[in-house]
Amino acid sequence: MIEHSVLILDRLWNEYAGHRGSDHTGGRKVLAAIDPVPACTRNRDMMLDHIQAQTLHARRGAIRNRFTYGVDYVLTDLGPARPWLISRNRFNLWSIWDRHHGGQRNDGRGLAWFREILSERGFPLAGAQLLLLAQPSFLWFQFNPVSFWIALIDGKPCAFVAEVNSTFGQRHCYFCAHKDFRPIAKSDEITADKLMHVSPFQKVAGQYRFNFDMSEQAINIRIAFENGDEGVLATLSGQRRPATSTSLFWAALRRPLGAVRVLTLIHWQAAILYLKRAPFLRRQPAPLLPISDSYTLQGTGK
Repeated sequence: MIEHSVLILDRLWNEYAGHRGSDHTGGRKVLAAIDPVPACTRNRDMMLDHIQAQTLHARRGAIRNRFTYGVDYVLTDLGPARPWLISRNRFNLWSIWDRHHGGQRNDGRGLAWFREILSERGFPLAGAQLLLLAQPSFLWFQFNPVSFWIALIDGKPCAFVAEVNSTFGQRHCYFCAHKDFRPIAKSDEITADKLMHVSPFQKVAGQYRFNFDMSEQAINIRIAFENGDEGVLATLSGQRRPATSTSLFWAALRRPLGAVRVLTLIHWQAAILYLKRAPFLRRQPAPLLPISDSYTLQGTGK
């Protein structure tokens, strides 16, 4: 918040000095004493899109349930944040914290982890653009059912990691790519075994089938969990628009409390399934490994 105040003071001083026609280096010295971080570093733009998305969940099988909600995601290269109402690794109305992403839950390493994961699998990092698609924290509250680490080459997604978190406090990551890291097309189906307990109403069995569509205008992600006749279809779609403090402010009013709202909706839908007498499965052991590879990366899928 001090950073915001300093920027306001800086602007006011510039306007005052310009009106008086005087040299305002004295004001800059005062501001430097208050905030030693150079303004050029503080204001350097990051790639930050605000995606006011829709998510759909449709359960199939003996007991059906379906719902659609609005949700706010950001797509970012994790550079220094420019809009005043969002920060990286700093408290704000909205914020993105490295510790919440990349690696162990609440002890993440952010972008460094993603680079390491890509390098271990032989991904060509030179010239690649690395992005994170996630719901930012709102004030003190944070929860992401699923985030996506995305590696682009020439603007096209060639690998992604689905970072899945459960309300049981567990996390598992699914690395998705073709064996030769060619661009992932909308029609490509990336398949991976389900290895983590996510919903108390679904077994740890079956497979995820990912369809990942990302352009300069929009994102459209489809995840189909299939276990025999049972399963869930989940989608996330929305238009990409540059994040601004205005868009983030209205998001806070339109969908208040961020992660608290998400968790409330999750438990509300769980209550509906419980009342429908869906079989309830207590918490299962966490996966042995923190990350697994898709069949396509292993060369055993299409």
